[in-house]
Amino acid sequence: MWKRIDHQPKIKAGDGPQAAQLKELGAAQEPAMSHALELSEFQSFPVFEDISHHIKEEGAQLVKKVNAIFQLDITKDGKTILQWTIDLKNGSGDMYLGPARLPADTIFTIPEPIFMELVLGKMNPQKAFLAGKFKVSGKVLLGQKLERVFKDRAKF
Repeated sequence: MWKRIDHQPKIKAGDGPQAAQLKELGAAQEPAMSHALELSEFQSFPVFEDISHHIKEEGAQLVKKVNAIFQLDITKDGKTILQWTIDLKNGSGDMYLGPARLPADTIFTIPEPIFMELVLGKMNPQKAFLAGKFKVSGKVLLGQKLERVFKDRAKF
């Protein structure tokens, strides 16, 4: 069975660092997004606008159906140029620019042209994922619920 090896001292209540010993951490880093481009210059911006309006209209129903937080990292040349979070877990749902404020259940890392092909229905999401066109971390199967949200709204 397991034995305790006393190479490290036992921690007792109150043994934490004292306030004087703590270092002040710098401000949180800004998300890795391009500030040089305006949002309207991204191909995907109208899609996200449409999804955002849909969440404002039907967010409470979507929260009941989906119950997840998704973060979409849109990339160009391997670098994240835009981050969107779709929160369909809390309140009446929300969608905002930037990384997830609460831990995301699923994170998609996807090049913008691939994202647009998926949204426009030109590419099958499962086949694209299996072909390595984009990456998913976290709860991969929740992506199917997000796919339904996009199918319902993103019609261009």
